[in-house]
Amino acid sequence: MASLAKIVEDFDPSSAFNTPSNWFQGRTVYGGLAVALALQAARRDAPRDLPPLKSAQISFVGPAAESLRFRTQTLRQGKSATFVSVDCLSGSDVAMRVVFVFATPRSSKIQHDFCRFPSVGAADIYKSLGAVSLAPAFLANFDIRFAGGSLPISGSDHPEFIAWVRHLEASGVAPEIALIALGDSLPLAAMACFTEFAPISTMTWTLDLQQPAMPGEWFLLRSASQRAGNGYSFQAMEIWNKDGKLVLSGTQTVAIFT
Repeated sequence: MASLAKIVEDFDPSSAFNTPSNWFQGRTVYGGLAVALALQAARRDAPRDLPPLKSAQISFVGPAAESLRFRTQTLRQGKSATFVSVDCLSGSDVAMRVVFVFATPRSSKIQHDFCRFPSVGAADIYKSLGAVSLAPAFLANFDIRFAGGSLPISGSDHPEFIAWVRHLEASGVAPEIALIALGDSLPLAAMACFTEFAPISTMTWTLDLQQPAMPGEWFLLRSASQRAGNGYSFQAMEIWNKDGKLVLSGTQTVAIFT
């Protein structure tokens, strides 16, 4: 089984990347891994001395499976911010497009934080999810412990998941890459409303990181569908460290096929 640490260590953006079998999500590579590798490619090919990663806008355009290639372009390098785009190509088709924003932290008199850490206990009091039938292969790379909200395919009218999550093997991986690789590990929140399995797919993902990205073992993830209709769901996502500090937030637009 290929670990995140081994994949990042061996990754060469100039060569074709063949997704290990334990990192698939259905017929495509797990989105968190694809974005993490795009960030690795941007870090390698973009101008030197990039500031910390601040945000990313991701479009999952089509299936990404075998022989993936990553093509980078620096869109603009300003005094405090650099924009870098990365296309992930599956064959000749664009499978994913990412625009990363690297930005130097600024001093400011405006400071506020209205985000509230969910009321949950420490990770060690919850049971590990373990193996789940019909679950995508990539889940085997994480220890996931549901700590609140609902459960997948439970027919709930409260589409929210809250879980402690950690990588099983990510030693030596840069904190921002490890965070992104972990950030999409929960089921899509609308699946709490399902009463039986049905296809569901992320179309877009936007994220914003605390600077600098914080290392850690356990992170608390929250994913909540804020509205759903006409075959689509819009969900908000947050990640906190074990000290209750928000380290990543984002949103996703999701296609629902039921």
